[in-house]
Amino acid sequence: MKNLTALCGVLAAMAGGAQAGGLDRSGQPLSILFEQGNYVELSYGQINPSVSGNDLAIYGGRATGQVAGDHGLPGLAFKYQINDRLSAALIYDHAYGADIEYDPAQSLMLGGTMAKVDSEGLTALLRYKFDDRWSVHGGLRVSKASAQVRLSGAAYGPLSGYSVDLDDDTGTGYVIGGAFEIPDIALRVALTYFSKVEHKFDTVENIAPVSPSTVVDTPQAVNLDFQTGVAKDTLVFGSVRWAEWSDFIVSPAAFNAATGGASLTNLRDTTTYTLGVGRKFNDNWSGSIFVTHEPSTGRLVSPLAPTDGYTGIGIGAVYTRDNMKISMGARYLELGNADPETGTPDTARAEMRNNHAVAVGVKVGFTF
Repeated sequence: MKNLTALCGVLAAMAGGAQAGGLDRSGQPLSILFEQGNYVELSYGQINPSVSGNDLAIYGGRATGQVAGDHGLPGLAFKYQINDRLSAALIYDHAYGADIEYDPAQSLMLGGTMAKVDSEGLTALLRYKFDDRWSVHGGLRVSKASAQVRLSGAAYGPLSGYSVDLDDDTGTGYVIGGAFEIPDIALRVALTYFSKVEHKFDTVENIAPVSPSTVVDTPQAVNLDFQTGVAKDTLVFGSVRWAEWSDFIVSPAAFNAATGGASLTNLRDTTTYTLGVGRKFNDNWSGSIFVTHEPSTGRLVSPLAPTDGYTGIGIGAVYTRDNMKISMGARYLELGNADPETGTPDTARAEMRNNHAVAVGVKVGFTF
């Protein structure tokens, strides 16, 4: 089952949605903890979204143009087996991000609105095995992030033209979890909790001469990962990820004062499901097919995250030879229809329809 188990790892390069699930991108996988012996891997994923729509007809119905940018997800991970029971891992990833911009020459309501969020993280973990079945894992996560936001268009009224820069800041959080395994049938169930990470961003708002720091918490999240052999050379695997995006509040001081305490973000909690089947074809090749789904959280969304859930299908393949393992995968996502809104009470300003994304990923790993 070794090659089949590796199929779960290829999902990590494509786990994030294209501006779906709040600002989730990587899904924060920890599959490297369960590799055999000492292991190092390099990964890269590419997500190409196609997200567009129109102003509502009552506002003229002008097209928004493409609003979501392509983005890459480089990653690096290393696992070291200290002894029979204790192992350590170090994971570098890009867990969160956004690249949204409405063409100012097209949409009347939202043209010129922009959000760019960059993040990178380093997670240091230890795993302790009580026996062949039970283990615990945990450690620290260091996250670096920055953001730029501009609000523009008739939908924002007197706030049109507002912009803010949130400079690089580094924060820390923790990770804790456990796993149950039955190696003979490749059964594993792992549950992992990711704490919030607090950031205090040095802030520059264009409507204030001086702004104090802006405090933003990245969301707490829980990952449930599972797999089991169901027949000779056949494995079923899946995952459930919940993230508390409703507590992701971005409210710089001048913006807060001008809006009576509003947030630049308006995100809801998300739960993402993946289920797939893998099969070993021969000593070198294994393959998989999987489906993934994130339910809609309600049609009204932030213009800075203008999709609502998704449904997708993907394929994966693993080539193993000697101590090398190459994992490849691709996924197609139908993005949920959404209505970007602004104002209090919430008022839809545009409609985003029939959008999609394509994600591809590759991992190269070596056991030593």
